[in-house]
Amino acid sequence: MSRQALAIMGSGMISGVGLNAPASCAAIRCGIDNIQETRFMNSGGEWIMGSSVLLEKPWRGTKKLSKMLASALRECIAGNFRFGLEEIPVLICLAENDRPGRLADLEDSVFLEIQAELGVHFHEKSRLLSHGRVGVGMALQQARKLIYGEGIRKVIIAGADSLLVGPTLTAYEEQERLLTSQNSNGFIPGEAAAAVMVGPVIATEEPQLLCLGVGSGVEKATEESELPLRAEGLVQAIRAALAEAGCSLGAMDFRITDVSGGQYSFKEASLALTRILRERKEEFDIWHPADCIGEVGAAIGIVILTVCLATIRKAYAPGKNILCHLGNEDGKRVAIILAYKSMRAT
Repeated sequence: MSRQALAIMGSGMISGVGLNAPASCAAIRCGIDNIQETRFMNSGGEWIMGSSVLLEKPWRGTKKLSKMLASALRECIAGNFRFGLEEIPVLICLAENDRPGRLADLEDSVFLEIQAELGVHFHEKSRLLSHGRVGVGMALQQARKLIYGEGIRKVIIAGADSLLVGPTLTAYEEQERLLTSQNSNGFIPGEAAAAVMVGPVIATEEPQLLCLGVGSGVEKATEESELPLRAEGLVQAIRAALAEAGCSLGAMDFRITDVSGGQYSFKEASLALTRILRERKEEFDIWHPADCIGEVGAAIGIVILTVCLATIRKAYAPGKNILCHLGNEDGKRVAIILAYKSMRAT
């Protein structure tokens, strides 16, 4: 992908710790969370803890997702006065079809409601991608095709999701996936929306945050299987992304992932590292924004890109080369290589 690199040019975000990208990213940088009791109870009669987005009205379901998406999209487009939302394809990442408690008619409802909320008709190339956390990888690949294959100048990749839904919480509690007083090996549910604008690399001496590689893989030893975990799927995804970017894992300065709690994901990340890394590194930090905003499903990939853009622009990243990786419960894995560098357009 290095010959067809994508420049990340702007962002927008709304989460439980901030109603815009600067506020959310600052809170994540400082390790601030907004984890509180939700309106849901678990089977033991305890309030479920979560990270919710507080809007001016108590909207629920697809209406709230649309409101959050509208906020992120407005912020993302605000600094680009040459284009309107009608002129830019919008690729929206949503929860996977088999996600427990997934809202009925999610695609149709969100697609119509978000346009009504913004008062626009999306570009004809706009699409919905219902692939959960790994959707961001597919969206980046689709954006590359639109930009380098069809001459589109800008593409917005967005995502919104909420796990603060009764049936979803019930299903995950039954699977012992929620963090509770009786289960320390679980995640805290949350909700968020985010958007990033991408485009072709600009011929300039100024460095840009570039997406140089995207790789995918499939893990057979999922959390629900009885197979021994060897991180085969994540290793495959990382190696594919590194090959596209034309670099080694040793060149990466830090990692940022969708890990949201539970031993499985941390073990997988560690195993993948030991199988690929061949150089000695004194430090190789792993960041996981879900510590602050909770498990936000399909939105986390775009949240990660937004956080990376903020770390680079605010100059607090531990380096200029970043490995991002994400995974779904069905075993799908995605890895993304980002770098802050100057690069001539191809």
